[in-house]
Amino acid sequence: MGGTLAVHALPAIDDDQLADGHADVAVIAAVIDIESWLSTGGLALLAAIVFAETGLLIGFFLPGDSLLFMAGFLASEAGGHVLPSLPITALVVFVSAVLGDQVGYLFGLRVGPSLFNRPGSRLFNPLNAVRAQAFFDRRGPSALVLARFIPIVRTFVPIIAGVGRMRYRTFLTYNIVGGAVWGIGVTTLGYFLGEVEIVKHNLELAAIVIVAISLIPIAVEFFRSRREHGAHVEHVDTTAPEHP
Repeated sequence: MGGTLAVHALPAIDDDQLADGHADVAVIAAVIDIESWLSTGGLALLAAIVFAETGLLIGFFLPGDSLLFMAGFLASEAGGHVLPSLPITALVVFVSAVLGDQVGYLFGLRVGPSLFNRPGSRLFNPLNAVRAQAFFDRRGPSALVLARFIPIVRTFVPIIAGVGRMRYRTFLTYNIVGGAVWGIGVTTLGYFLGEVEIVKHNLELAAIVIVAISLIPIAVEFFRSRREHGAHVEHVDTTAPEHP
């Protein structure tokens, strides 16, 4: 199958649940002391977090863009070379991101839609699958690249691709491109922006800004979904037959 995927029996999600889920992720990402984590755990922890966020269902709450930005900074002279040089750090992120999506795809391929029939829990919220499915339906295979920059969605899109049995060669191509653009790109951005004085002395603020920017696509999808839902309800009301 190509880019058209279908996941059945997914529960309906209302807008209040959607907003609450996004707020939880924003709060968690903002309070995590990423610099301390990476200073202690080094490349091994960096690789583990990137892999978990892109390959494991429970990794959706982990920091993504802000983590990569901080990793790039800590690989720079301004960051004290806490992490190895930029090429090595960026390569670790890239490989971990690609492998994570690969595991997500295989997981979706083997487990199938039955996973999404499970009741919601704190670690698994069906709305995440619904959003990823809708995003994939609109974007096709390019969603594998674009989703890298969207919290939560980047965890579930490769799984949706597996559930829908997307052609593996297509998946692998977009997985590699997405892993490079996101993993290498954001890490490199942190490396060079970290040299800027105002950024270097306000890292916590910079990390929060990165989180805020990454949430913009979610806000856009949220309001678009509400608008489309409202238009659908209005259309149903105007086309419903009148009864005497």
